Amino acid sequence: MGWKLRLSGGREVSFSRMEMMGIVNVTPDSFFSGSRTEGEEEAFEKAAKHIEEGARFIDIGGESTRPGSAPVTEEVEIARICPVIERVRKACPEVIISADTYRAETAREALRAGADMINDISGLTFEPELAGPVADAGAALVLMHTGGRPETMQEDPRYDDVVEEVYDFLDRQIAFAQEWGIGRDQIMTDVGIGFGKTKEHNLELLRHLDRFQKLGCPHLLAVSRKTVIGKVIGEDREETPGPEERLSGTLAITAFAARLGIACARVHDVRENLDAARMGEALRDEDGRM
Repeated sequence: MGWKLRLSGGREVSFSRMEMMGIVNVTPDSFFSGSRTEGEEEAFEKAAKHIEEGARFIDIGGESTRPGSAPVTEEVEIARICPVIERVRKACPEVIISADTYRAETAREALRAGADMINDISGLTFEPELAGPVADAGAALVLMHTGGRPETMQEDPRYDDVVEEVYDFLDRQIAFAQEWGIGRDQIMTDVGIGFGKTKEHNLELLRHLDRFQKLGCPHLLAVSRKTVIGKVIGEDREETPGPEERLSGTLAITAFAARLGIACARVHDVRENLDAARMGEALRDEDGRM
């Protein structure tokens, strides 16, 4: 695979196989109820469970960004995630902590609390100045594509060529981040499955995940239990399966992506996805190809 990611303090992550990023939502309204936690203690226990099951990364968020969600204040977001980041940092010094935010001030406080990287769903478009604290800290940054704000992004999303348009967006935002002093070796990319995209758009992006590796950055797959899975596996059912019934579909995508050499998967179920990734990797040929 050969991907590397540089973190603050001179740390470097090497991806010889797909790694797992366990999701910790310190929120009451994230789309999957199994990922929600109330307060520091419950969030810490969730993170500890992910780490025990093999997560190398923990992604801690304090605002739901599901389609139709409403934003919280910066103060609320900081109060939700920073105590959890501090607790996980102290207890698990080797784990890589990601703060899931698009706000510059939240990013600054999260990095002070011990986060190693920032996961920005907007790809530096909601608050471009978020690049400042990331650059100052020498931290890593996830640049994700979104088709608009969470409140309205699913209102008739349209693309002429979704793969090319998302690729071009990420290419531009990598260059923008570099202008702020963030190295390409500090950046991960994410196509943004479910963010301003129809089922067909999402499937087209998943079919062409390997295209995005040409950006020269490790890629983060973030599709765990999302709506596109429910729509696909529910085609022969009377009702579309909810998030609780989408694990099997998630595992199929994880195995597929691992076989392609995708660096990391952001997931709700670490052990199951890690098993799926290892099976996908085992099905490559001797040269590491599909």
